[in-house]
Amino acid sequence: MSFSAAHLFFDDVQIGQEWESLGRTITEADIVNFAGLSGDFNPIHMDHEFCKQTVFRKPIAHGLLILSIGSGLGLMYPPMRTLAFVAIKDWRFLEPVYIGDTIRIRAKVLEKEERSRGKRGVITWNRQIVNQHNRAVEEGVIITLVEGRARRPQDTAV
Repeated sequence: MSFSAAHLFFDDVQIGQEWESLGRTITEADIVNFAGLSGDFNPIHMDHEFCKQTVFRKPIAHGLLILSIGSGLGLMYPPMRTLAFVAIKDWRFLEPVYIGDTIRIRAKVLEKEERSRGKRGVITWNRQIVNQHNRAVEEGVIITLVEGRARRPQDTAV
């Protein structure tokens, strides 16, 4: 997939701007497929009978699965010309996500730092993943490298 005219440049977003994604319902297939992909077959995710004896009473989604789905939801909210995922800071797993829960992300620009004379820039985002009850299930800071509109020499002249 290449970037389209709808994808925003580093220059197009401002500190403080916020977006919220559409929702995505978590399925048992998501959990089973993620277990197969990651190798994490912990019974807290896979074994309905085991889970009846836990505080959760039923299987919960892997925290990293929810982070991954949140990353995908954030791809278009907002649609950025992202070149690289740079870092995750202070990520917290706050509440369990169950089969049938619907999650969405909220993204807010915290900081911007221009790089390479405007060809690129680093954006620091506050990302929050919320469930259908509007409760935060995960949150933290994401840092991305985003394509910028390269400054022309006359743009920097005083």
